[in-house]
Amino acid sequence: MASIARCVRAARPSVLSTISKPIAATSRPVFYRPTQRCFSATPISEVRKYTKDHEWIDLHADNKTAVIGISEYAAEALGDVVYVELPEEGATVAQGDSIGAVESVKSASDINAPVSLRIVQSNVELEEKPAKINRVPEDDAAGGGWLARVEVDEQGLKEFEGLLDLEAYKEFTATLHE
Repeated sequence: MASIARCVRAARPSVLSTISKPIAATSRPVFYRPTQRCFSATPISEVRKYTKDHEWIDLHADNKTAVIGISEYAAEALGDVVYVELPEEGATVAQGDSIGAVESVKSASDINAPVSLRIVQSNVELEEKPAKINRVPEDDAAGGGWLARVEVDEQGLKEFEGLLDLEAYKEFTATLHE
């Protein structure tokens, strides 16, 4: 709370006039950067990993919850998505099990669980607007193309460690073009 109060005080006109001083050669004021930061931002502690089947999983800092979806590479390969079969909420699945499907004008593809998990929430917006997957496939925000919010158990955490990080996934997808 104290940092917010310092920031508000710094924004008062009386304070701003003390940090702006005209230069002798010109009449324009020069603003000096305050020596303290007003607000601090804590980075979101999520770790994203990928499967060779082109799914991604963002594991949150609590190591219990995560968000899953399909990769940008998969979305581009599928083309215009016209239908998404979402995972059933409450379902518990093992790594590699099919949890849904994505259909496009080109083809259809199963969505596999990247790790052992339990489905907590499905992104029901994708049923009405499946094209979101094409626009923002790796966005886990409210309007994004994520597929499900999940809970991960101890087995899922072990399996998570064996998945590909971003660099390894890029190398893997590069070999698919050769």
